[in-house]
Amino acid sequence: MARRLALIDMGTNTFHLLIADVAPGRPPHVRLRTRTHVKLGEGGISEGRLAEAAQQRAIKALRAFREEVDLHGVSEHDIRAVATSAVRVANNGAAFLAEVFAQTGIRVEVIEGGQEAELIWAGVREAVPLGDGPPSLLMDIGGGSVEFIIANQRDIFWKQSFEIGAQRLLDQFFWRDPITPTEIAAEEAYLAGVLAPLTAAVARYRPTTLVGASGSFDTFCDLEAARRGEARSLDNPPPESALSLDAFRHHFGQLKTLDHAARVALPGMTPLRADMIVVAGVLIDWCLRTYGLTAVRVSAWALKEGLLARAAAAPAPR
Repeated sequence: MARRLALIDMGTNTFHLLIADVAPGRPPHVRLRTRTHVKLGEGGISEGRLAEAAQQRAIKALRAFREEVDLHGVSEHDIRAVATSAVRVANNGAAFLAEVFAQTGIRVEVIEGGQEAELIWAGVREAVPLGDGPPSLLMDIGGGSVEFIIANQRDIFWKQSFEIGAQRLLDQFFWRDPITPTEIAAEEAYLAGVLAPLTAAVARYRPTTLVGASGSFDTFCDLEAARRGEARSLDNPPPESALSLDAFRHHFGQLKTLDHAARVALPGMTPLRADMIVVAGVLIDWCLRTYGLTAVRVSAWALKEGLLARAAAAPAPR
């Protein structure tokens, strides 16, 4: 018996809605995949709160999602919404979620960083075959947190969520535009300290490939496709994309020298990411150099597809 699921990922920058039919023995059939840029962390995440304007944007987005869910005839018990870093650490997060339920009827579950990392792995491995041999280093750069997972197709060997997402790095290190070498050096020094547990795990498991999920990695792929004159859907990219180290270095080198207006004007740039892409690029570049990673693969699938994979494998609620 087929079920129709609605899965909502309330990220710190972007909210995602995925509606799909699942049935035993068959791959999920996606009915709708949509997103909206909410910037839930803007104006408050670094102070541990959700700004009022951000809350209103979020509720507006969730009302629109609820309309889609109802139009697609999804049963109430087949709706799952999860919130991540921005709500996880906000001192007014519980009040915000109560207001979300009052206005939309959507019950939101706040997931911990470790669970978020597991769901990202579950989604990435549906898009990017990780193999059964040596592990890869998976990285998902959100607005509030960054998840690192060392894993292959079958097993997670190590995982951790760090509250160093792009909005936080932007608030802490991006003071002048274009970013200055001093600010880059400060971010790199900060990363070297806070990512010490990752450094130890990389030394132990020795991944050589970086698998980047969604967000900033998609933007680098969009910039490269535009540079090559290739067609690439910004709203529905392929599950896996290639990003050479040379291509990453070219675009990151350029982004460091441009101001906001010039970054927005780049073919393939999404305005939402025009600022965050710089501090995210510093993080990616630091990881590539520090850990001697020799290849990059990019997954357009992450947490929401992990939710779908887990939901499809679970028995239907009674």
